[in-house]
Amino acid sequence: MESLTEDTVCLLKKRVYDMSGIFNTNLKVFLNEQAIKIKSFSHYINMFLPEVDESLKIYDKEMKTDRWEILLTFSDGVFKQVSFVNAICTSRGGKHVDYIVDKIVERIQEQIQKKNKDLDIKPYQIKSHIFLFVNALIVNPTFDSQTKETLTTKASQFGSKPEISEKFIKAILKTGIVEQIVNQAKARENSKLQKTLKGGKKARITGIPKLDDANDAGTARSENCTLILTEGDSAKALAMAGIEVVGRDNFGVFPLRGKLLNVREAPKKQIMDNQEIQNLCKIMGLDPSKTNYENTKSLRYGSIMIMTDQDSDGSHIKGLLINFIHYFWPSLFRMNGFLKEFVTPIIKATKGNEIHSFFTIQDFKNFATQQGNRLKQYKVKYYKGLGTSTDKEAKEYFSNVYDHQIKFLYEDDEDFQRIELGFSRKKIQERKDWLAIYNPNLFVDYNIKQLRFKDFIDKELIHFSNSDNLRSIPSVVDGLKPGQRKILFACFKRNLKNEIKVAQLQGYVAEHSAYHHGEQSLAQTIINMAQNFVGANNISLLEPIGQFGTRNQGGKEHASSRYIFTNLSPITRLIFPEPDDHSLKYLEDDSQLVEPEWYIPIIPLCLVNGSEGIGTGWSTNIPNYNHREIVEQIRNRLDGKPFTQIHPWYKGFQGTIEISNKGGYITKGKWDIDEEEETIRITELPVGKWTKDYKNYLEELINPAKDQPDLEDIREYHTNNRVDFQVQCVKGKMQSWDIEKKFKLSNTFQITNMVLFDKEHKLKRYGGTEEILEYFYGIRLELYEKRKIYLLSKLQRDMDILTNKMRFINYVVNGELELRNVKRKILIQKMAQLKLLPMKKKMKKLIELMINQDEEDKDQFEDPNDYQANEYNYLLVMPIYSLTEEKVEQLKKQVYDKEQELILLQKKTSKIYGKKIQINLLKLLNKQKNQKKRQIRFQRSNIRWQKKVKKNQRRRQRSRQISGKKI
Repeated sequence: MESLTEDTVCLLKKRVYDMSGIFNTNLKVFLNEQAIKIKSFSHYINMFLPEVDESLKIYDKEMKTDRWEILLTFSDGVFKQVSFVNAICTSRGGKHVDYIVDKIVERIQEQIQKKNKDLDIKPYQIKSHIFLFVNALIVNPTFDSQTKETLTTKASQFGSKPEISEKFIKAILKTGIVEQIVNQAKARENSKLQKTLKGGKKARITGIPKLDDANDAGTARSENCTLILTEGDSAKALAMAGIEVVGRDNFGVFPLRGKLLNVREAPKKQIMDNQEIQNLCKIMGLDPSKTNYENTKSLRYGSIMIMTDQDSDGSHIKGLLINFIHYFWPSLFRMNGFLKEFVTPIIKATKGNEIHSFFTIQDFKNFATQQGNRLKQYKVKYYKGLGTSTDKEAKEYFSNVYDHQIKFLYEDDEDFQRIELGFSRKKIQERKDWLAIYNPNLFVDYNIKQLRFKDFIDKELIHFSNSDNLRSIPSVVDGLKPGQRKILFACFKRNLKNEIKVAQLQGYVAEHSAYHHGEQSLAQTIINMAQNFVGANNISLLEPIGQFGTRNQGGKEHASSRYIFTNLSPITRLIFPEPDDHSLKYLEDDSQLVEPEWYIPIIPLCLVNGSEGIGTGWSTNIPNYNHREIVEQIRNRLDGKPFTQIHPWYKGFQGTIEISNKGGYITKGKWDIDEEEETIRITELPVGKWTKDYKNYLEELINPAKDQPDLEDIREYHTNNRVDFQVQCVKGKMQSWDIEKKFKLSNTFQITNMVLFDKEHKLKRYGGTEEILEYFYGIRLELYEKRKIYLLSKLQRDMDILTNKMRFINYVVNGELELRNVKRKILIQKMAQLKLLPMKKKMKKLIELMINQDEEDKDQFEDPNDYQANEYNYLLVMPIYSLTEEKVEQLKKQVYDKEQELILLQKKTSKIYGKKIQINLLKLLNKQKNQKKRQIRFQRSNIRWQKKVKKNQRRRQRSRQISGKKI
């Protein structure tokens, strides 16, 4: 070679500049006798980034080792790197670059997911925004070829461990890289969503199950077509029967499967994958990229008519469909009449040819009040769902289709904002304020032909939101949700002492308590009420007879309701005393008395069994507390002492629950360390952490996706109620761990979200256990007064009956009252003249009602003195031997006993009552505790005996083997 080529000169020149940049020493580098003015790696990098602002060049100056230098800046959509290993330029990167970039990407991804949980951003999408510079010193590096362009040395053999500093990561995040990545990801998702959901105006579409398309849909006459969206298949059957009247040209029907997704809060991927939304866009011909529709000419249908049940869940389905249109196509939302609803009666009252239809429960209640006793002349039928209506009724509805059709109306921005109030995550506080003024008597007037979106939200959807909270958040009074209360009511009504299949009980509850929701959810509620493993109920109101689930999977592994049995726990009737039943206010549903608005147990179950639930605008999270401590607290309060703070407690939990420095509590498992064997024995998990989930976590430590394994083996010695893991750690690793943190053996929880319904059915956040106990105490004390009034009335009635029986016998024996050959009418008149007291059959019920009646209700009771002949039956049906002297003496003694009982009762105060009941509860709790101890001792003794038997068997077997060998 006579001379160097231009490329070779440039390459040598680059190597000289590389040398000046990668050696952080006082080494002076010259090129053609001219000194290179580059003094550091960061200075060297500026040659690659001459126009990049200094604030966008992030240099990690806090590396714990001087063997690595790292600098990062933005890339233009493709990952770039400049890297060196021991002064060798690795133009294609390698393991050192991968190690650093993976660590940086992982940290950036964590930050993105914290604020954008709905975005699915892959590591490569973050990496494409990075331009990375690395200068490293590696011990005995290996490369993929002689040119040494790619480092192949494993990270574990680098000879040093580069730790990315927190300050470096924070500096990267400040550059705006996260925003750039997020915006690009959102743009990419929006583009994909529009392509996935885009519909079109086609005369014929196929591949959508259960769609009955209108004949004119997608044609030039499509604006006249209406798509009827029904709540399930049964509602579709009703619609199909109805459109026989109006014809198939202008009406199409499509059944919805359950509730539509709330698209406002859902991730884009979830929306794209939602088959229901895809079908709706295809059926209607909707295009997500077209937000401004001036008319419906480009659509397959000119309007949507929603046909759901007239209950709160039906209202929610309507709301979700409105929200769907509002979110993607505001112009269609503002187009009056594009969205409509089809309303059907929820109740019909029939008397001959006279038919009254009611579209709300409140309308019917108003009618019932007007009719009074005349309501008995009507046959009242409740339409629990659209499937209750017959084909004949469907044709009646559709023959007057416009009378049953209400158009949704947009007037101003208040309508627009009201939909956001109902469905936006950002409006949580506004929803709380909205529900705070909830009026159960405010309903939509379905006689109107147009309904503002605002009125739909405020007068219809609000009932679902309140109902959702009722189903999710218990009452402070009895600690129960409506479904649980109905189950308890049915069990008390049946006096459920003998075991019954859960599947049979759920049917009985549905029949006798007017339960209107899915029976499967009722079965799950029954199972939950009976579960008694650690982390479930402290006191189970129902007995779990069979496999009701364990702490292995948090109860999820319970057997089918067809195979498991239950009955009332012995303690349940002590917590809910039977005499209290007469002092409760019972609700009416389907023309039958059902469960009370709430029970009043003798201890606050909302604290004993805790509660978790998420409703609309509100949620609740209350841990379990020790029922014995609560009993003591109430007994002290009855003695005039104030309530004091109590701490969470879970029955059977062997770990610890401590007050956290940051507020709230820390629940810790239990473990023992064998440092010599490098094993850990874990015998308790934090409350709420289930065995199977924890095992999955331990298995990840054995076979991690990226890093080296931390564990060699796991051995399990669990029982249904006891955790026992034996963990073998990798040699030499355990000493550097914080065991509690490494093995996730602690959880924190707060007690700042103790939300419950108060006795006025208003949601309230309580400040702590003392406030809940004080509120409950006042209600319970008030009930003791009502109970005393009832018992006094009952005792007085019993005395009146006994006294009149004595008088009646005396009159007959003395001849003052002749029974033989006397007409009944004359006999009754004579008994009235003798002032024998008539007893109404409904007297008992009358007493109970009078305890709870309001002032305005008093005039509706009949005059107790307005009696008829059968009101003397309690005397006239007495057996003939009642006329004997012995029977009269027996009655005298009974009257005396009742008088003494009455005197004793009058002396008792509510607090004396309370103390006695609490003492009885403690006695039963102690009895159950002792029984449990005996059971455990027996089980342990049995296990020891079995071990001893097996040991002796093995010994005999070895002896026989030895004897055989000798022979």
